[in-house]
Amino acid sequence: MAALGAALLLLAAGPVPAQDGEDAQAGTTEKVAILKTNMGDIVLRFFPDVAPNHVKNFLTLAANGDYDGVKFHRVIPGFMIQAGDPNTRDDDRHNDGIGGSGPGVKAEFSRLPHRRGILSMARSSSPDSGRSQFFIMVGSNSGLDGKYSAFGMVVEGMDVADKIVNLPRDERGSMGSRDNPLPGNPAIIEKVLIEERSLPARPDWAHS
Repeated sequence: MAALGAALLLLAAGPVPAQDGEDAQAGTTEKVAILKTNMGDIVLRFFPDVAPNHVKNFLTLAANGDYDGVKFHRVIPGFMIQAGDPNTRDDDRHNDGIGGSGPGVKAEFSRLPHRRGILSMARSSSPDSGRSQFFIMVGSNSGLDGKYSAFGMVVEGMDVADKIVNLPRDERGSMGSRDNPLPGNPAIIEKVLIEERSLPARPDWAHS
């Protein structure tokens, strides 16, 4: 399962709130990203003490509108949902999963577990190939730990992620897998809003 999970997260061929690394404490204010999707909102908090460059990369892309209008192009029940490819804005699904925005970011692997709710960076076979594509875990897969750069977690909207991951799929997947939502019912990130929120302390497991 670990090997399968890792393979599915490879891209197809081709292409700071907490200060000084301190853990967020209850009542502290942090930046969050609100993914405004056509199926509801998903709210993300970030781990700048664990993966500062990935957090900066995501926030920059969001501020530039690079995530607006992109679809969740890969959904695997019990595993994850994946988005962030600008190629998904059109109706041609044959190139979905091979695109990206931004210059890219070097790997920031950590001991964070890839469990339900974790936000992590998709990449190709090169560890430093992450750009704009990201995935949200809806299940757990320890085979990804230390191999993919986790940089945040969902704090609200896992029910929305569960709706997305259960969309009807076809067999168009770039790896030949049943992971691409049918075109008549896409899950679209309409807009990403960045705002400050007071958040409780991160759970014990969410530390590197």
